[in-house]
Amino acid sequence: MFVRRGFRVTEVDIRHEQIHTRQMLELGVLPFYVLYVAEWLVRLPMRGDAYRSISFEREAYAHEHDADYLRRRHHYAWLHYFKNKKKQQ
Repeated sequence: MFVRRGFRVTEVDIRHEQIHTRQMLELGVLPFYVLYVAEWLVRLPMRGDAYRSISFEREAYAHEHDADYLRRRHHYAWLHYFKNKKKQQ
């Protein structure tokens, strides 16, 4: 995790990135980034905030405040956010 000098990293930030790390472990680093960019490009003309609508981000934002999420998370949980267009919590 790279941050700007002076940026304070919180537990929530770390958890968010840990969720992305789990996603990368499931897919492999290169396939993760290929899918991430592809999904962003597809969603870019469809929504106002393509970044927030990426399934990987939707999962991470939905669970970044839950300290126990990674213990009970199912493999490929991000697919649920890819398939369901409604905002998840």
